[in-house]
Amino acid sequence: MPLNRRTFLESSVAVGAGAALTTGVAAAPAQAHGPRPRPAKRYSFTVMGTTDLHGNVFNWDYFTDREFDDKAHNDVGLAKISTLVEQVRKEKGRCNTLLIDAGDTIQGTQLSYYYAKVDPITARRGPVHPMAQAMNAIGYDAAALGNHEFNYGIPVLRKFEEQCDFPLLGANALDAKTLRPAFPPYSMHRLRTPHGRDVTVAVLGLTNPGIAIWDKANVSGKMVFPGLEEQAAKWVPRLRSMGSDVVVVSAHSGSSGTSSYGDQLPHIENAAGLVAEQVPGIDAILVGHAHTEIPEYRVQNKETGKDVVLSEPLKWGQRLTLFDFDLVWEKGRWVVEKVGAQVLNSNTVEEDPEIVGLLADEHEKVVAYVNQIIGTSSATMATAEAPWKDEPIIDLINHVQAETVKEALAGGAYAALPVLSQASCFSRTAAIPAGQVTIRDAAGLYVFENTLEARLLTGAQVKDYLEFSARYYVQTPAGAPVDTAKLTNADGTPDYNYDAVYGVTYEIDIARPAGSRIVNLSFDGKPIDPAARFVLAVNNYRASGGGAFPHVAKAQQLWANSDEIRNTIIQWVKAKGSIDPGLFASVDWKLTRDGVPVF
Repeated sequence: MPLNRRTFLESSVAVGAGAALTTGVAAAPAQAHGPRPRPAKRYSFTVMGTTDLHGNVFNWDYFTDREFDDKAHNDVGLAKISTLVEQVRKEKGRCNTLLIDAGDTIQGTQLSYYYAKVDPITARRGPVHPMAQAMNAIGYDAAALGNHEFNYGIPVLRKFEEQCDFPLLGANALDAKTLRPAFPPYSMHRLRTPHGRDVTVAVLGLTNPGIAIWDKANVSGKMVFPGLEEQAAKWVPRLRSMGSDVVVVSAHSGSSGTSSYGDQLPHIENAAGLVAEQVPGIDAILVGHAHTEIPEYRVQNKETGKDVVLSEPLKWGQRLTLFDFDLVWEKGRWVVEKVGAQVLNSNTVEEDPEIVGLLADEHEKVVAYVNQIIGTSSATMATAEAPWKDEPIIDLINHVQAETVKEALAGGAYAALPVLSQASCFSRTAAIPAGQVTIRDAAGLYVFENTLEARLLTGAQVKDYLEFSARYYVQTPAGAPVDTAKLTNADGTPDYNYDAVYGVTYEIDIARPAGSRIVNLSFDGKPIDPAARFVLAVNNYRASGGGAFPHVAKAQQLWANSDEIRNTIIQWVKAKGSIDPGLFASVDWKLTRDGVPVF
């Protein structure tokens, strides 16, 4: 995509660097009672930051149709953030603050989905995206691109960019043909001080190189995404030479220096800490993508020895980061003397009535949409125990996926191959009720905008895949008590990176070490043939290397669909009219220890 020059130019302020010429004579020896030196000129300001808002405007869960709540009683949404922002502006003075975001803005809730797919912003005379409306009203100054900005395709992203009153930054989102920035790399902001010398703050935006694989269908041949360190090293010196007194990086990248997709790309996914360590001239980094809370984290730059302050506010508008800068005027320029960071909790304030009123109509439309009845269910199904038991509700996802792939391959060269399917427990609170089933019930099973693919694997590769997945369980010796609260998420493995595979039967011996846990793996009642070929119905995140599962990313792609798996489930329920677990649910896998079932 070509560089959006209007947005780029409007978001950048040319800053001239001038040198002050001074003359004088040699100073006389100091007198005992001479004039006191003038106090140094100082100025303080605050940069506020959010990240991973994921379509949350209100403190509302569209999947449960009630106010959001979790075990820690966090609140979510821009309406809460707006109240915090106004409190900070009142305390600091609005002219002494900036507000930025680190990406993943337009995907994640049914509110954001509705205005991308149901009533799309790209339609002729289409609506303004609720996130653009809210962020404009709050007064954001800049936002970095997140990887989920690309989920709905570049036209939706470009329309959202057009609707925002602030620039969307991505120094490492390049046009595939020209290798020029496809979005503004940075924005410049002047803050007026009481001393007649403005402070110039540069905000450099960096996004995640994983976009190239996670949204390959949307960006292949159009954009490329080089590493964050490489592009920061290119742009930070330029920003300094343009007169920037302060450089803040807004990076949609975690701080751990790791990647969740293995060796699929030569660039690090979570590179914010490496940027701080390797690139001199950065004062602070607003971190995103990892969905963790980091109030303040200091990284020493290897070249300068100076600390770079990192902070990551918790996702969905649960926290607001504050970077507090103290500057001093030295040798004709502003110098950063001190930087500190903290986070504010949005559950301490009420929603801003202005934001609530602004988007009340959009909210009500989406509530009505998700409560549409699409069918019935003969039984209640829930995910509460799905992380450690083969539950019918996960079988439902897998059954729909396998059936969809079988239909797609029918009549082709691979039609005779058995179809397996993978699915994860994305939410431990999802449920299908007995009786009427709504869109929100079905959509709650699949909270991500993943699409469906078919990949070709061997029996041996299926076993490797399952062994990798089984790392999710904490090793628990035979006879030892089993506490389900401590059984899962070994080594920090999230629920969405544990896959149950449908179409084969197997046991997971949790008494054994990871890598040797899969026992009695069978297909059609017989031990699986390592050389046999299988089709795996798999989501595009996993197929592109997400979670670093073995084999699947390099396996032959037999088919791919552009529709979300969530929609596939909804359409399946609509077409069937009813859900009967007796037609698809069975216990195909279980946890064991020395052959004895755990549950």
